[in-house]
Amino acid sequence: MTEADRRPDLAAELRPYVDRTDAEAINELAARLADGKPVPRAAFRGELRTRLAEREQSVGIGWRPQRLGATIAAYAGSGLSLLALAALGVSGAGPLG
Repeated sequence: MTEADRRPDLAAELRPYVDRTDAEAINELAARLADGKPVPRAAFRGELRTRLAEREQSVGIGWRPQRLGATIAAYAGSGLSLLALAALGVSGAGPLG
């Protein structure tokens, strides 16, 4: 079985709406695009890999807030407050009920 035989018929779902010749042209275009995928040159890939490795080593740990614990507590507290407000609103006892 060749590669062309294993390819799906991409224009099959267009058949009721597209002529047979157009469907064959779509399949031919899909085959050309699948066979001709561009690949960067080996030199470019090697240079990119080297640059990314150097950058990863030089940067280290990314950005982090100075007071991480306080930031987490503030977000958790505001989230719980909003959930409590929503529960009051659903029960009819809150400011919006």
